[in-house]
Amino acid sequence: MTAIQLSDHFTYKKLIRFTLPSIGMMLFTSIYGTIDGLFVSNLVGKTAFASLNLVMPFLMVLGGVGAMLGVGGSALTAKTLGEGDTHRANRYFTMMIYLMAIVGVVFTVVGVAFMRPVSYLLGATEEMIEDCVLYGNIVMLFNLSWLAQFTFQSYLIVAEKPKLGLYITLGAGVTNMVLDYLFMAVLDMGLAGAALATGLSQTVGGLAPFLWFVSKKNTSPLRFVKTKIELMPMLKACTNGISEMLSSVSSSITGMLYNRQLILYAGEDGVAAYGVVMYAAWVFIAIYMGYCNGSSPVMGYHFGARNTAEMKSLMKKSTRLLCGTGVVLVCIAVGFARSISSIFVGYDGGLLDMTSRAFMICALPFLFMWLNIYTSSFFTALNDGAVSAAISFMRALVLPTVCILALPYFFRLDGVWFALVVSEVLGLCVSLFFLLTKRKKYGY
Repeated sequence: MTAIQLSDHFTYKKLIRFTLPSIGMMLFTSIYGTIDGLFVSNLVGKTAFASLNLVMPFLMVLGGVGAMLGVGGSALTAKTLGEGDTHRANRYFTMMIYLMAIVGVVFTVVGVAFMRPVSYLLGATEEMIEDCVLYGNIVMLFNLSWLAQFTFQSYLIVAEKPKLGLYITLGAGVTNMVLDYLFMAVLDMGLAGAALATGLSQTVGGLAPFLWFVSKKNTSPLRFVKTKIELMPMLKACTNGISEMLSSVSSSITGMLYNRQLILYAGEDGVAAYGVVMYAAWVFIAIYMGYCNGSSPVMGYHFGARNTAEMKSLMKKSTRLLCGTGVVLVCIAVGFARSISSIFVGYDGGLLDMTSRAFMICALPFLFMWLNIYTSSFFTALNDGAVSAAISFMRALVLPTVCILALPYFFRLDGVWFALVVSEVLGLCVSLFFLLTKRKKYGY
């Protein structure tokens, strides 16, 4: 089977083939993250599980920087390859990896230094605080690997090696699951074992692609080269990818707000229920994210090559594929809400009932959430970071914040769960507005 190149014309079959490894990467990343929660909830207890979920948004803020550097930098690199300037594309790639390494070290120091006060700020109780600090500090020690894993996943797609990215992610995931079992079930290391397993698996996910890019086996158009640091391209890449960071940071901030509201209306059980919903939802959302990550460099390449016919074709095929997927995911999520919830919290009947109801409500946006995710990714591929950031800012921060703070005032606990539904509907209006107003400018 011939290798697919960014410059190809993409039929439905070829588009699915090219994006499937990226979908697999995101799916497996979400699944092995979910396994972490599964082990902690069942082997360590719901207090440790709630503590993990309370500190997770802070950790995801830092991971969002990796997404910014990877997605923003890869979009600029793909566009430059489409313009026919391979050497300049490689200089951009090299500069962004330098920046990722510097940021990773700085964030590790900051994260460890402020883990305890941040945990209190997030609402940690005295029963939860030590677990929050323990898990957070161990994971932070591997922060550079965490950023590298996020960053290189995007660049492997630009390098036309999405399958390699999938294999590396599989390796990292298997490492995490095996070590989870070893450290928690066999060695009884508790929450520290979960954090250590996560960190070591991220090391596999971050180090393996770096070694491939510097090896002689790298036959892709993308490689490390000697380069001077240029601030403008780095700033452009970060600006372009800021929507990805905003999505991660905003989701983390709203996650913190969810947790604080849930502690108010449902206590520790509410935080645990929200953790289950987010773990399960992330598996479903990973399909959308994986498709968008896989298709974005293709769109960016053809935008750079000024091939508007292919851009129109890609957009039409993508919206049809994602719309059909959304219908299927909602049916699965609603139909299996209780079964999925019982895997995590089946040991507690009251918590299981709360989690099942929350999951069924929060599954409804899967029907149309794909358009919000795709639209942000689409404008990132067009190197229009301002529009992409505006969509992410409104959809992931402003609208959810208003809904999280307002709806529980009227509907109490149900208001917390329905906040996600209402905010995604309002986000849909924002996405449609930008798609309609920008269509003539970009010719899609």
